[in-house]
Amino acid sequence: MNKLKILTLLMAGLPTAAHGVNDDFSDDGLWDLSPEELGQIRVTSIASGTPTPLDKAAAITTVITANDIEAMAATDLDEVLETVPGLHVTRSQLAYAPRYVIRGIASANNPQTLVLINGIPVTNLALGNRGNVWAGMPLKSIAKIEVIRGPGSALYGADAFAGVINIQTKGPEDIDNLKVGVGYGSFDTKSSWFQFGSNEGPVKFAASVEYETTDGHQGKIGEDAQTLNDQNTGTSASNAPGPVNTMRDSVEARFEVGYDDITVRLGYQGRYNIGTGPGLIEAIDNNGRFASNRYNFDITHQADEIIEDFSVVTQLSYYQDSQEVEENVQLFPPGTLLAGTFPDGFIGNPGYKEEIVRLNFNSLYKGFDAHLVRIGVGASWGDVYEVTESKNFNPDFTPKPGGITSVDDTDEVWLPEKDRTSYFVYLQDEWKFAQDWQLISGVRYDYYSDFGDTTNPRLSLIWAATDDLTAKLLYGRAFRAPSIEELFVTSNPVTLGNQDLSPEIIDSYELGIAYQVNKQILLSANIFHYEIKDFINFVDIGNNRRQAQNIGTRSGQGGELELSYEVNDQIMLVSNYAYQKSTDKRTEEDVGSAPNHQLYARVQFDTQKNVLFSAEVNWVGEQSRAANDDRDPTPSYTTIDLKYTQQNLLQGMDLILTLRNLSDKDVREPSPAGTITPTAIPGDYPMVGRSLLAEIEYSF
Repeated sequence: MNKLKILTLLMAGLPTAAHGVNDDFSDDGLWDLSPEELGQIRVTSIASGTPTPLDKAAAITTVITANDIEAMAATDLDEVLETVPGLHVTRSQLAYAPRYVIRGIASANNPQTLVLINGIPVTNLALGNRGNVWAGMPLKSIAKIEVIRGPGSALYGADAFAGVINIQTKGPEDIDNLKVGVGYGSFDTKSSWFQFGSNEGPVKFAASVEYETTDGHQGKIGEDAQTLNDQNTGTSASNAPGPVNTMRDSVEARFEVGYDDITVRLGYQGRYNIGTGPGLIEAIDNNGRFASNRYNFDITHQADEIIEDFSVVTQLSYYQDSQEVEENVQLFPPGTLLAGTFPDGFIGNPGYKEEIVRLNFNSLYKGFDAHLVRIGVGASWGDVYEVTESKNFNPDFTPKPGGITSVDDTDEVWLPEKDRTSYFVYLQDEWKFAQDWQLISGVRYDYYSDFGDTTNPRLSLIWAATDDLTAKLLYGRAFRAPSIEELFVTSNPVTLGNQDLSPEIIDSYELGIAYQVNKQILLSANIFHYEIKDFINFVDIGNNRRQAQNIGTRSGQGGELELSYEVNDQIMLVSNYAYQKSTDKRTEEDVGSAPNHQLYARVQFDTQKNVLFSAEVNWVGEQSRAANDDRDPTPSYTTIDLKYTQQNLLQGMDLILTLRNLSDKDVREPSPAGTITPTAIPGDYPMVGRSLLAEIEYSF
């Protein structure tokens, strides 16, 4: 097989997002491998833009393939991400939105982790995260997940702070027939999906649609924010004890078409009937329902060798997001007594729409001996518009005489309508200065119209000590841009913005080693240390209000260990352990709300008789509280998950059974110190108990 065909295999399924272009520059031994051996290598391009074996990547990176996902007892993206060392998935009080906490770095909205879909950010301008009506992501359309643990702003700009998650959806190279499926499981969960594609001929395309509806797990909350309010006012309005509300309906649709050197993608994520979790201000809300509609479009043109040794990728993308209220959101339940009586509940219905347009040019020059030079420039324009709110209370929390009233386009609306323009330029050099050594250096400059500019460098020194042992020393700086909410909110009943905010800055240092012990065993380990300046959080300023402020510095250190052991042709063991400690430098105390220890292990059996079975154990250590929270740490917990797949139960039909939390462990994730009371939900947030999902999939 010639180099061009091998390169095609390497690039198949790699995201365009890492600013990479197809190239045949490599001296790392890839060309010496057979196609069979090549298929066993985990290749990533997220770390530098160049397809690279995972052990030699210029960052601490995890790659999860569609085959890995099929072996896992996971039913949603969040459950897959929990298997990544150093990454913990916990919950926000805002509609129970997932928080992806990497190495202990997170705040209430979790904007410090950048999530990409096919290389394009799904960052929400208003809040800085994925939006509070994210509601997870199904798995059938996912081809690969790449995760950088550590900063990535030198390539990806804002919000690539604690880490980067790139979700690559299935394209024509992944879907070559018609596949349909249905599922049913606990909590009245029903799902169905459809996939079809063609990789033949000049026009290649793929389409995927997934639908799910569920009542949610309805774990019990014993006390909430209204419980204490009842005690203080003599009312009995609280819905606690009662269930957390995690119902949802979701639609995921993806379409991709490629012709020659042009690729076009369309996507839609619809979320409906979304419950408010423990309530938006941690008072159980049995009534409120949210919806969200996300649309994305991108077109990519790849021009190889437009002049000798020079290639360019041009990408134009459009992203639109919304938050809509389907049923009145009861911040406090009917009968509550605040600065007046609210027989119908204390109601606030916040909504908005936003859109972002991006244009990027990413070039690769291979004309220098032993160098790959990348230059990128780009611009984006984003707009938060159609901000809406209806509510039945005044700014001083007294009842509005007319009941629920629209305050759109007034000073009382919860979020001002704002736009943001940004520009960037970056330069990166990959220099193989000796047979076994490579130095990757880069710097990126970003300018933002609403807070200023920032410059972020990186250095990665990689030493292939032997064919089996690789070591890497990494340095990176990253920043996190303040969100529109953090900068400009003036009329939210709970939080206030601050136009004097500076961006968060992190400097990170890492040492990693990968060792191929033999053909069956691969070990990798890393240690890290980081320093954070100007960390942003909402600080209590009295009168039940919190304001966004730069609260000083944090530091963190830890390490991660990974093992992959192919016992024989039928049995595989995958495991990892992670430790982190993140400290607030003002108090010298653990910042809390993340486990210091995590351990994960999966054993998978392939009987080679069309039966696949896997068992997983996930142990999460205790989680300390934040400085203003005097509760005991959240206890550690262990969950066991099982998955059974019977392939070709009938010709072309597979049966899949997934059992999660086998022992029905009462798993709790930490609730924050309350927004209205010091500990609004003292018993923490309940997670999913025992659940079973059965699926039937048919391939034509």
